[in-house]
Amino acid sequence: MTTRDRNLALLVVLLWGLNFLAIRAGLDQFPPFFFAALRFLVIAIPVVIFVPRPQVPMRWLILYGAGFGVLQFGFLFGAMNAGMPTGLASLVLQSSAPFTVALGALLLGERITPTQLLGLAVAIAGMALIGWDRAEHATLLPVALTLLGGLGWAFGNIGSRLAAAPNPLHLTLWMTVVAPLPMLALSASTEGPTTGWRALADAFGPHGWPALVGLAYIVVFGTIAGSGIWCALLSRYPTGRVAPYSLLVPVVGITVSWLVLHEKPSVTTILGGLVVIVGAAAATGVRLIPAHQQLEPVDADLREIEFLAREHAVQTNERHRQ
Repeated sequence: MTTRDRNLALLVVLLWGLNFLAIRAGLDQFPPFFFAALRFLVIAIPVVIFVPRPQVPMRWLILYGAGFGVLQFGFLFGAMNAGMPTGLASLVLQSSAPFTVALGALLLGERITPTQLLGLAVAIAGMALIGWDRAEHATLLPVALTLLGGLGWAFGNIGSRLAAAPNPLHLTLWMTVVAPLPMLALSASTEGPTTGWRALADAFGPHGWPALVGLAYIVVFGTIAGSGIWCALLSRYPTGRVAPYSLLVPVVGITVSWLVLHEKPSVTTILGGLVVIVGAAAATGVRLIPAHQQLEPVDADLREIEFLAREHAVQTNERHRQ
């Protein structure tokens, strides 16, 4: 990956790590399935009106929306509402990274290098170390629900990869159209048809502003910005190259949960976080690339054409760009 794209991936890590604080604020006000529906509904309505539908097969758009939207956040919000600590949720959800790499190999035939396998093993070991240290703070059900959320995220990554949208932002925005109706139906059947709407009305009272701020953060930074950048990276690189960066999200999530929610990490948790960073770096093949050698991540043959064009003739390069 180029330095620019690595920095973009790390920006997504920061945005998604802070996202867990916003989720906690929202779940203090809204029932979980209604909150999951609401976060997508406020984006989906203007998207349907103003944003052209991406020119991708509908099945991949639905897979992306169902995996990333319905399954991931339905299970995650349900887990956190059932008692999953915020920092631990940010850790367990990153099971999506090994799930994505495995699904990419099984379903897409993507090659996994020995270095990636070793890096993933090290990162998973770090996650296991943190999970073992923090397991006493969560029962089995919330942990299992969060793991299912990670699997849903992995299927969403596969849908995004297969869609290969020419405009990744449009794909991200239209993904939000898939999720609201299934989540509203689930909310009505399990939480009551009016419970969520009453909570929304109460949120505009004097004590509901944290939930509204949390909702705004999730919509603007967690979904539009974070997911848009993530989708763009998946359109440029194999899933196995991008997905391991998500292993760094719990480092941010656990840190901010400690600072804001006073969920104090132990020395073992901090050590596990460092192990995750080392493993994720190995899994993503991080290495220094001189600026003059950095090229956009396109097919290998096209990279060679661009290089030769720059070396031999400005005119040839201009025709290639056109």
